Amino acid sequence: MEPDACESAEERSALALVTRTALERVGLEVSPQEALHPAAVEAAHVAQHVLRSGPPVPERLARLTGMLDRARADGKTAPAPELPWPTGLAVPGPHLQRSVARALKSIPGQNKGSGVPHGSVVAGWLEPEKDAARRAVTLLESAWPGAAAELRTVLVQIALLDGPAIDGFTDFTVHGAVFVRRERLTPDTNGLPGPVRFAEALVHEGAHTRCNAASVAARPFLRPVEGGGPIVATPLRLDPRPLTGLFQQMVVLARSVLLYGRLLADGTGAVGTKNALQARHDRLARSAVDAVATMTRHRDALTDHGTTVLEDAAQVAAQVRV
Repeated sequence: MEPDACESAEERSALALVTRTALERVGLEVSPQEALHPAAVEAAHVAQHVLRSGPPVPERLARLTGMLDRARADGKTAPAPELPWPTGLAVPGPHLQRSVARALKSIPGQNKGSGVPHGSVVAGWLEPEKDAARRAVTLLESAWPGAAAELRTVLVQIALLDGPAIDGFTDFTVHGAVFVRRERLTPDTNGLPGPVRFAEALVHEGAHTRCNAASVAARPFLRPVEGGGPIVATPLRLDPRPLTGLFQQMVVLARSVLLYGRLLADGTGAVGTKNALQARHDRLARSAVDAVATMTRHRDALTDHGTTVLEDAAQVAAQVRV
């Protein structure tokens, strides 16, 4: 449950090797550093898909080559990091736009004929938003250095979303990129400051990123099961989710509770925001308790590694009053 930058770096290296291996199978080479770029990860996923139907035809190989060329160009032309991390505040790019398109398709019940604004797109960063993001990082560095160290290891790009459809998400196809709605950089109606909200979003999406990497590069959390296993209600989604979704929500919520506990303990944040911090902490804590209770009812589906994480999350939930 506690962040670990060293383990994160090991998982990142293992995934980079998977990316390089997949691309080498279609005759394409990338350096270990290039393999970390989310666009290169996407190209590796496409390569794996192509290989399922046999050797790649020239048209598909040309597409893969073009995807890698764009990834390399992005790495060479990207501006100096706006954050005190090597993480980039991403400009809209094809790999990010394709990821958002996939995410929108997974949202249930979108009524595009209702006349209600919908959708989300990758947006460019405005200067005030960059400043709020820097303040969020400073907040994390001060309140939770361990989480900040892990995030600077696992996050390659932070993409900003404009539009009401998606608040934030991660996508293993572009691993290393996280997507956050731009409203998270501004205060909410309860007085929670923008940098605090964005710090929470980074912890949230960073936890998903870490879970995705650990489940593939290290030890899985859930046992393999035919048919995908049960579908259950979860605290953070209206639609029922598979157990892997519940498990990741549990980790996200427990870490978010830990974040707000630290912010409240050291008085971090703007003067007069304690009530807003406490209210957000309590809401997250209630959801964490629910997630732990549901996951405990399905603990037989967990590996030993997953059970250890469940027990850690249960300890977090047991320490809060809801």
